[in-house]
Amino acid sequence: MHMKSAPHLLTEDRAEYERVLDDALRTAHDRPDLAGIGQRLNTEQLRTMALNATALISAAAAAEYDHFVKVREESRNPTGMAAIGSVLASSDDENDTGAGVGVIVTVLAPVLAGTAAVIFLLVGYVLKALDPAPAFADSLLAAGWFFGAVTAAGILAAAIGLLVTALRNSSTAVPAQEPGGELPDEVSRAREAWRHALLERGILPFLRNALADPSADPLSGVPPRHVGRIPKVGYSGPDFSSPGEGGAGSRPAFTSPDFTSPDFGGPEHQPD
Repeated sequence: MHMKSAPHLLTEDRAEYERVLDDALRTAHDRPDLAGIGQRLNTEQLRTMALNATALISAAAAAEYDHFVKVREESRNPTGMAAIGSVLASSDDENDTGAGVGVIVTVLAPVLAGTAAVIFLLVGYVLKALDPAPAFADSLLAAGWFFGAVTAAGILAAAIGLLVTALRNSSTAVPAQEPGGELPDEVSRAREAWRHALLERGILPFLRNALADPSADPLSGVPPRHVGRIPKVGYSGPDFSSPGEGGAGSRPAFTSPDFTSPDFGGPEHQPD
């Protein structure tokens, strides 16, 4: 059974409405005022009626629901994250120049040093293989090994820098809320207040009056006429009485008007 659309109940909260309703019906045997379940209306029939009257029942807790929605939307607003990011950005702006130079050195130094090391070592070993070997072959090899050592030092420095950056970001990051995880305290309190109001002022009065009202029809989808604090649905017709029920003196008496023809008037009334 799917609930019908309620004017002010969001789609994501309709499942919560059903849970509150199901909890009330499941624990109905613990409530003396709902002891009549099963005599004239069973649990499934009451559930059907309550689902058809979602808008009517949820309106009894409209104030608590509006507060819950407002608090939840504020908790989802990324304003807080943006504020933290702006603080971090403003603190980093002071060292933008130094950070930029450090990034360039950390990235380019190993690349350039490695390239120079490969060139010098390759040329040095090629010259060393000649017979006789040129005198500067040993110098090229020494330069190649020097740039190789610079490359290794640059890679080590870059790894350390990445590790420090990762540790700093992990200490300042704001953990994201997992879907289905625990809600913030304020949102959780607002939701519980709405659930309580929905149960006490909406669902329970509806179920009590549905059991007490013999005119409640679970197949019609129309809520009971007398629903306590929930607005009354329906109307009463005006009190009409049959014309035959009145006394004889109450009948209106009509008299015919006294008309005379002009032709039968006296001589003084003759037409000119």
